[in-house]
Amino acid sequence: MDTVRFHGYEEVRERVEAAFREHHARLSELLPYADIQHVGSTATPGVRTKGDLDIQVRVPPERFVEAEAVLAGAYARNEQSDRTGDFASFQDETLPVPLGIQLTAMGGSCDFFSEARDRLRADPALMAEYDALKARWEGGDMKAYREEKSAFFAKLLGSR
Repeated sequence: MDTVRFHGYEEVRERVEAAFREHHARLSELLPYADIQHVGSTATPGVRTKGDLDIQVRVPPERFVEAEAVLAGAYARNEQSDRTGDFASFQDETLPVPLGIQLTAMGGSCDFFSEARDRLRADPALMAEYDALKARWEGGDMKAYREEKSAFFAKLLGSR
């Protein structure tokens, strides 16, 4: 069983912010036309986190295939994630701050990561609900946690 472990936001903030700056610079060189966003729990102050860095790379739909090929040449694919005509995921778990990159076509079906971050940041009650969800799963089963987390975000984004 893969177990969930969290850190407090302040424990990892500086490391993650430095890692984001570094990866943003590299991604900007690779894909100068991309909108590069820090997303996930480390982009949401006050929410506990696994301590990894999630980046959404948003590209115009007509450049998605090109961007996917560029990222596939620079990063390993996340084989545990779905891959569609407007979404691809990459990762590097070997880094001091583990990295996940979500490539999305602007306006596509998976172009919601930065919107979810913004909705959480704008509503302290939602942030508290999300953090409480995470607290309940500390030391628990990762798969079950991810299922509940997915349901939370489906509800959060249901009105989009």
